Amino acid sequence: MKQPAVESTFDVAQWFYDTALNDNEYLQPLKMQRLLFLSQAYFAVANNGQMLLPSVFIADDSGPIEPNVYRVFEHDNKPYMEHAAIPEDIRLFLDSIWRHFGSHSGEYLSKFLRGHPPYFEAREEGKRSVISHESIIEYYSSPTKAKAANGVPAVEQVLRPRVMRSHTGKPVSVKQWVLKPKKK
Repeated sequence: MKQPAVESTFDVAQWFYDTALNDNEYLQPLKMQRLLFLSQAYFAVANNGQMLLPSVFIADDSGPIEPNVYRVFEHDNKPYMEHAAIPEDIRLFLDSIWRHFGSHSGEYLSKFLRGHPPYFEAREEGKRSVISHESIIEYYSSPTKAKAANGVPAVEQVLRPRVMRSHTGKPVSVKQWVLKPKKK
């Protein structure tokens, strides 16, 4: 497996926290957890299984959480810590996640994710069981009518196309090519 795309999950957590502040929004700790989980899921689907974050998520009663970030941010304030700059392509990806899911409340996102099989299956194994990266990739990479009916967007709906210029200067939308998983 490839290395995670970012050095630390805390860098991404702080990016979400700062982005919310820039949008004049308070970012609840549980909402941040849901955004981190969705980021990990959609990044893996868009990047052939690569992890965005060097983290595992566990199935807590409230929904999927990354326990280390949860512990640091659980008291509704941003702790001081140095963080590394996030590369431009990762910031564009995170911006897509924020623009698609950031308008929802933490409660909505929690309810939304608790119904998804990766969380549900891990939760059935016991409280605080690890949600496998493989189950996340499998679920979020295969679009179905049932998932669409439950509001689970395909990766193409979440990620913003990049706008570049053609040789004539005309703006054109481009997106990363995504390898479709093999059918079983």
